[in-house]
Amino acid sequence: MQWTLVIHGGAGRLTRDTVSPDQESAIRAALTAALDAGAAILDAGGPALDAVAAAVRVLEDDPHFNSGRGAALTQDGRIEHDAAIMDGATRDAGAVAGVTTTRHPVDLARTVMERSPHVLLSGAGADRFSRDQGLEQAEPAWFEVAERRRQLTEMLARDPDAFDVDMKYGTVGAVAVDAAGHLAAATSTGGVTGKRWGRIGDSPSIGAGTWADDRACAVSCTGSGEHFIRAGVAHGIAARVRLLGENVVDAAGIMLAEAEALGGRGGAIVVTPAGEAGWALTTAGMHRGIRRAGEAGTVAIFGEEG
Repeated sequence: MQWTLVIHGGAGRLTRDTVSPDQESAIRAALTAALDAGAAILDAGGPALDAVAAAVRVLEDDPHFNSGRGAALTQDGRIEHDAAIMDGATRDAGAVAGVTTTRHPVDLARTVMERSPHVLLSGAGADRFSRDQGLEQAEPAWFEVAERRRQLTEMLARDPDAFDVDMKYGTVGAVAVDAAGHLAAATSTGGVTGKRWGRIGDSPSIGAGTWADDRACAVSCTGSGEHFIRAGVAHGIAARVRLLGENVVDAAGIMLAEAEALGGRGGAIVVTPAGEAGWALTTAGMHRGIRRAGEAGTVAIFGEEG
């Protein structure tokens, strides 16, 4: 059995006009580093769950993506992280929403899955659980980067009530199948710029933005969260693969079209227990990459790339 790892770093207005050469180089390097982190675990015979968490941690620490350090700012200038992880072998899942001080939100989501009786924790309670469990903490200022502050300031200057659902950079995620044929998925995000009222999108919503089931596939999504929730995109992809026998790219494309019909755009990455893998997107681009056992990884940003 050969392993496969697929990652994404968000979908949106990613074109050669909006991404500078320096940004492109840094983004490709970060995607490659994330693939390397997950591949090291899978190459050693480690589980898919460890691999997706390792890949996502790399992207959470990179300020070019909207997760962890570099996350989007809320309307009142704060950072609230959402994340989820799911084990395809057991369909155990953990998620957090609106957390503020955990350095790696994906690790907190996994801790919810493994050390609590719950699936989803939010806000101050999730922050307290993180501290109680001894997870690495970071001050809110560590997560903020100047580019995100600029995006918020410019958006609010145009419309004080606006929030951005068509971001240049976005959510990160990973899906994998390990050498034993087991699946896992993980997703992490800062949400959308200008969000308020404790808004929660699809990333920590199991079945909307994150899903893993050894009977079908593992899925991580990025895009317009409200529409992905209403369409149940991640679970819908898995259902089409399991019940209709569709290939992963077709299933992802159909569910993304359903979300687009509701008004939302984005992308998804998918892998099956047999190692069939791919992605689909309805935006100009999506940060993405894939690596298989015994092969070099490949990364892409723009829609016209393979």
